[in-house]
Amino acid sequence: MGVDVSKLIGYARVSTRHQDADRQVHDLRTAGVRNDDLYVDHGVSGARASRPQFDKAVAALEIGDTLVITTLDRLGRSTQNMLAFAEALRSRGAGLRVLNLGGGDVDTSTPMGSMVFTVMAALAQMELEIKRERITDSVAKRRAAGKDLGGRRQTFTDSQIRNALRLIEGGEPATQVARDLGMSRATLYRRTRELPMSIV
Repeated sequence: MGVDVSKLIGYARVSTRHQDADRQVHDLRTAGVRNDDLYVDHGVSGARASRPQFDKAVAALEIGDTLVITTLDRLGRSTQNMLAFAEALRSRGAGLRVLNLGGGDVDTSTPMGSMVFTVMAALAQMELEIKRERITDSVAKRRAAGKDLGGRRQTFTDSQIRNALRLIEGGEPATQVARDLGMSRATLYRRTRELPMSIV
C-alpha cells in the first residue's frame, strides 16, 4: 500500500451565469490543484445556502488535505461563517488556503496563517458593514431632503414613465428602474397603466 499523500482540493465560484471562472481555475491550477480535484459552482451567490460543488469539495477533504480558494469572498458573507468554517476544517484535520489574502498566500494550517485569516475575515466583514451603513445613510439623507422640500411627491412626466417602460422592456429589472426614479414598483406600474394610449 502506497504512502498517503495529502491533496489540494480547489473551489471556485462565480455569482452569475455570465461570469467566467477561468481566472480562478487558472490560479488554483497554478497553486498545484489537479483537474480532478477542482470544484466550480456557476450562477451561485455567496449568500445562497445551497452550493452543490462547494459541498462536494468539502466532502472530498480528508485528514491532511487542504481546501484552496482564490479569495475570501468565495467562502461566504460573514466573518462568523468564515471563521466557523476554518475551525470546522481544522477540527477535521484539514487546512484552508486562500491565495489572494492581503496580497499574499495564507494557509490556516500554520499559526501565522490562522491569525492572518482571522484578521482578514474580520476586515472583510467590517468593509461590508461600512458599505451597508453608507447606503442606509445616503437613503436616509435623500428622504430627509425630500421632506425639506415641503414633503411634496416628485411628479414624473409621461415621457419619463415611457422611458422607464422602455428600460423594463429592454430587460432592466422593474424594481431597479422604479428605485432609480425614486418610486415603488407598484407606483411605476400604476403610472404605466395611466399613460395615454399614444405610441409608447
